[in-house]
Amino acid sequence: MKKRALFTIPISLLLIAVMVASIFLINLKPAAGKIAQAQKLAEYSKPAVVRIVDYAVVQWQFNNPNDPEVIAILEQLKNQSVVGGSGSGAIISSNGYIVTNAHVVEATQKEDEEIANAAFEQLVTIIADYFKIDYKTAYKYMVQYTQYKDIQKVLKVILPSGEVLDGEVKSYGAPINEGKDVAVLKIEGKNLPTLPLGDSDNIQNQDNIWVSGYPAAADSDLLSPDSSLVSSMNAGQISATSKKTEQGSPVIQINAAATHGNSGGPVINAKGEVIGLLTFRGDTVNGQEVQGFNFAVPVNTVKEFVNQAGAKNAKSDTDRLYQEGLNLYWGGYYKHALEKFEAVQRIYPNHSEIKQYIANSEKKMSSSKTLWSDYATIFYIVDGVAGLLILVLLLFTFAFRPKQQAVAAAPVTPTPTPVTPPSNALENTLTDLNNDGKIDVQDILLALQEAQKKQKKDEE
Repeated sequence: MKKRALFTIPISLLLIAVMVASIFLINLKPAAGKIAQAQKLAEYSKPAVVRIVDYAVVQWQFNNPNDPEVIAILEQLKNQSVVGGSGSGAIISSNGYIVTNAHVVEATQKEDEEIANAAFEQLVTIIADYFKIDYKTAYKYMVQYTQYKDIQKVLKVILPSGEVLDGEVKSYGAPINEGKDVAVLKIEGKNLPTLPLGDSDNIQNQDNIWVSGYPAAADSDLLSPDSSLVSSMNAGQISATSKKTEQGSPVIQINAAATHGNSGGPVINAKGEVIGLLTFRGDTVNGQEVQGFNFAVPVNTVKEFVNQAGAKNAKSDTDRLYQEGLNLYWGGYYKHALEKFEAVQRIYPNHSEIKQYIANSEKKMSSSKTLWSDYATIFYIVDGVAGLLILVLLLFTFAFRPKQQAVAAAPVTPTPTPVTPPSNALENTLTDLNNDGKIDVQDILLALQEAQKKQKKDEE
């Protein structure tokens, strides 16, 4: 047994090491790569941040044919005024629910008369500036000859892919200084990218945050048209957690840079969760906008309107596959990242980032790292064979002992057979013969035979 153990035990240990190594490799998670947390958050969130355009078009009728100059101005304006603006929002469900500010979609929520009055004030300002007269004079003149003919309300959601969809308001709070500045919209779609909603009760002063959206300051005539589809993300911290509006609604103060167009955009924490929606900025100083003093509606207030709209915040398959693909891509596993990105493209072809990542993954395929979990089946087979071999070796070593060879018998000293003393008859015969002085051989033999017979009889 000792001789067998000398080679079976080391082989068994080697097989055990092979099994341990295979288990380790199967469960080895792909390296994430040296990617900054802020960059990860930007890439994760970008596909779910949308631009919202909300406006009303008012058609005018000017009733003074004797004023060709005003008529000419109105013709240049196509006899219409546009009131409204744009903001940002975040998709929170794969079937198309979006959170934003109430004031972002305020234009289409007003009554027609309110819209007409706002558009008329805009028109009067144009006329006053053109003729270089004061506003009141222009107002008195225009109100006498002008009336609106039609109002068309438009609410559009522009996805990062460039797709433009109609939006519908499902729940609505109230604009700034009127209440809770939150609205929930709905667009048609499925498998849309989403952002998770966090818990604003858990935020702390000086927590790191990021503001994402489409600030007007980032728009420029010098940029390409498709640049307007790319959201911006600015970093900052929470400056105060317990401030309130005049109406008593809670707000969060942050120091991240933001401006017009950012309204309704998500404020994201380090986990990638939405903890608020940007709503308004601090007061101007000497007529100048000062950065670093902005406010957001807490996400727990936002959730009230999400529940009213019947929306459910849940991660979509698009999010899961996209984020898995990004992690593999950043780790250098380009082959496997490509598989994830292609899966995203199959279920959501309009994903804003997926085409570029597919192209980049294809270019880097030759340098793709090995993902050992792909070989799990082979490892399981190897482990099974190794386990069986270990069992055989142990049985061979300890259970099946060889037959013992016959041991050479030590010489046995024969036990001397006790010599039966001659019988009394023999003794008497010998004695008699001795007394007579005559010893006859024949008589001796007869006496011996007689003694042997008696001895056999005694042994029986």
